[in-house]
Amino acid sequence: MRQAILALNAGSSSIKFGLYDLASAELQLVSRGKLDLSDAPRLSAKAADGTVQCDRPLAADARDTGIGDLLRWIESELAGRKLIAAGHRIVHGGREFVEPVRLTPVVIEALDRLTPLAPLHQPRSLAPIRTLAALRPDLPQVGCFDTAFHQTIDPIVSRFALPRRYDADGIRRYGFHGLSYEYIAGRLKAISPALAAKRTIVAHLGNGASLCAMRDGRSFDTTMGFSALDGLVMGTRCGAIDPGVLLYFVLERGIAGEALQHMLYEESGLLGISGISGDMRTLEASDDPHAREAVELFAFRAAREAAALANTLGGLECLVFTAGIGERSAPVRKAICERLDWLGVAIDEPSNAAHAEIISRPDSKVEIRVVPTDEESIIARHTRMQGNA
Repeated sequence: MRQAILALNAGSSSIKFGLYDLASAELQLVSRGKLDLSDAPRLSAKAADGTVQCDRPLAADARDTGIGDLLRWIESELAGRKLIAAGHRIVHGGREFVEPVRLTPVVIEALDRLTPLAPLHQPRSLAPIRTLAALRPDLPQVGCFDTAFHQTIDPIVSRFALPRRYDADGIRRYGFHGLSYEYIAGRLKAISPALAAKRTIVAHLGNGASLCAMRDGRSFDTTMGFSALDGLVMGTRCGAIDPGVLLYFVLERGIAGEALQHMLYEESGLLGISGISGDMRTLEASDDPHAREAVELFAFRAAREAAALANTLGGLECLVFTAGIGERSAPVRKAICERLDWLGVAIDEPSNAAHAEIISRPDSKVEIRVVPTDEESIIARHTRMQGNA
């Protein structure tokens, strides 16, 4: 019987997954899909060639039963393969977990104690792990951490200007989206070692958004810091904000901690500015001036932060766009690049409109690329190595 690994990437209202066959030295994608756990739960999946394998509604209680539905579908529809391990994207590994690890009850509890560092994301990361452990107690599980890729950042970059005792307590800049950045670093190296050696900024632009300054496959700086709230404007998250604003909300407006957390994570960003939606596609299709302002602010902040990261790198030679907005929004890419023209960034508009792999003009001093990310394949690879599969 052929062996397979399941990679799970849990979000706020869905779980993306990839099923990989271990028949050869290279992992082979068998199925990629999504377990939608919103108000209309649904299981959808496609084969590597894009053929639809599954697209069906689930019961209303799928948030509790969805992992079981997925396992039953794998066992019934993809027969002939034995699931030997499952890997998970975990948002926060703190200072202790800087590489993939087998998920034992002790490790899971240690990760749960990191919830205050990622109050909304960490519970979503751990929920499917606990469900799988209950449903398949003998199935090995591996955790892969979004913070791990940024362990190479220099202390002068990761430190806050707070009393030193707080740094010892773990109050520092961690960075996130590390699995995506790890994948992009690998792709650049596969394209050309010379390309990977360039001073590069990768723009992971999606509902959650950040930038990473990298060179030779190592992270030098990133826009997200202690939490996934920091840095760029996001779908519903505020990005970097003056701490005095938060003090004002607490001390003068009397907004309690949980209400403030909800506003910063769920009511801000593109949604808060536009008053319409946190989805870039909706805003780009709208004629509302507030929608236009939200898109403009998104691009402005991304360009401003990119300029700061270029300072960390001592220059800029390559700019890579990835994730949902980065891969699919030509207007956003154009707006960001135009604000960076003083750095030698020159975008080729026809190539950009066609979502080409290379979208820079021949005379551009900075190579501009669009590279689709694939976090699930990184999870599967680490799971295979960690589990000695």
